Amino acid sequence: MSSAAYLPFLVQAVLAAALTATIIIASVLFGQRAKHSPTKDSAYECGIKSEGVAHTRFSVKFFVTALLFMLFDLEVVILVPWTFVYREFLHQHIPIVLPVLFFIFVLVLGLFYEMRKGALEWER
Repeated sequence: MSSAAYLPFLVQAVLAAALTATIIIASVLFGQRAKHSPTKDSAYECGIKSEGVAHTRFSVKFFVTALLFMLFDLEVVILVPWTFVYREFLHQHIPIVLPVLFFIFVLVLGLFYEMRKGALEWER
């Protein structure tokens, strides 16, 4: 493989580094400076002084929902590339359907388990 094949990657890496450096330099040059201001660590509330605690406690349901989202998002991330290479596996006589069906079966089994435990019921 020639070094010309790596040229697009090199261009992208250089552009990413240049953009990162430009944003950091612009932030240093034009950013606001407040060393010991009481509002430095507070949340911005449209110019109005904030009231109450900045860090409120969240219910466990929020975290369970986030974990469930990540689980099924992972399923999509794994299954979408599989659909693109499915024909190549068939062409090379590689049996790929059964492992993927097993993967889907385990995820569906987990979904039924979550439904039975009430993890998807928000009102609970």
